[in-house]
Amino acid sequence: MSDLSNLLLLLALGAIVGLWLKLSVARERAVQEARQQCQRHGLQLLDETVGLRGVRLRRVNGLRMIERCYGFEVSIDGHDREPGRLWMIGNALSSLSLPTIELLPHEEAAARALPAPTGNVVRLRPRPRTDDRLN
Repeated sequence: MSDLSNLLLLLALGAIVGLWLKLSVARERAVQEARQQCQRHGLQLLDETVGLRGVRLRRVNGLRMIERCYGFEVSIDGHDREPGRLWMIGNALSSLSLPTIELLPHEEAAARALPAPTGNVVRLRPRPRTDDRLN
């Protein structure tokens, strides 16, 4: 009976190590994706790292798949820290949330003077900046 319990303990330990390695590879892929998205949107990825924020089941084409949410911080101008999030299914990016750039009053007036965009784009006014956020 002792051999069977040792074997089960060894299998459980092997499963934990395998899961840890798989999640480490997924985290590295998330760091690469966050870096690419920040470059694409003109933002600076702070600390060059992401952190796992949540895991959920999501139905994709009728199949339930695990979706991981990673949080990270970006800077728009080098003097601020704004949160960003990305959701990944496997190695593919499924969703992205980045901060918006707030315009100064004279920049906002210039932006409104531009011709209205065509298509299904709806202009939103910038949110007022509040510095009383909890950290």
